[in-house]
Amino acid sequence: MSNGNSRLPRGPAEAAAVLAEDARFGIGTLRRHGWRIALLFVLVLLPLWGFGELAEDVHAGEVFSFDRPLLEFAHSIASPGSDALALLLAKAGYAYGVVPFDVALVLFLALRRRKREGLFAGIALGGSALLNLGAKHFFGRARPDLWLSLAPETSFSFPSGHAMGSMTLAIVLSLLAWHTRWRWPVLIAALAFALAVGASRVYLGVHFPSDILAGWAAAVAWAVGVYAVVFRGTLRPWVH
Repeated sequence: MSNGNSRLPRGPAEAAAVLAEDARFGIGTLRRHGWRIALLFVLVLLPLWGFGELAEDVHAGEVFSFDRPLLEFAHSIASPGSDALALLLAKAGYAYGVVPFDVALVLFLALRRRKREGLFAGIALGGSALLNLGAKHFFGRARPDLWLSLAPETSFSFPSGHAMGSMTLAIVLSLLAWHTRWRWPVLIAALAFALAVGASRVYLGVHFPSDILAGWAAAVAWAVGVYAVVFRGTLRPWVH
């Protein structure tokens, strides 16, 4: 069956009118939803592209020009105080901080009967850990060995689990708090923590900077993508 609205225009004048109508529709859509498209690009597509570029080079065995200089610089500014802070961040950024907090957050949301928020947090946080584990074994990148680390690691290096886990938590908390009065304090504190954890891994010499960047990029793309699916593009948690 044919649809009267789907026929081809007859003549140049009608074709021009159709194109003008389509252009008005497109412009109107961009005016209403342009910021959503920009957010999609910045928070999902751009991080995915960044991770893909890093992953492709790691898989090909290429060396990043910035990895060694940044590692050497981090080691050159070592001090007892910085050592203590980096070791504290190493613990807080995973087994003794991020992981227990992840579990507590999901349980808290479940007990508050915030089903969709709990689902989002559970999938984003749990899925991030599984993705990181799979990626590490797929790429099999060895750890840096420029010096003997204060907190040596034996697992694979790419992408950083500390960086990915802490950034995933930061994005989850920021998105959940976005439509509350705690938006900016949560965003600033959570991102500062994630950045500090990532920097500490380079300082300790257990990760290349490219491992950290890949972990951050994957975390942002994954968490925002899960958010968009769970909340069906509404960008408004706590509202059902």
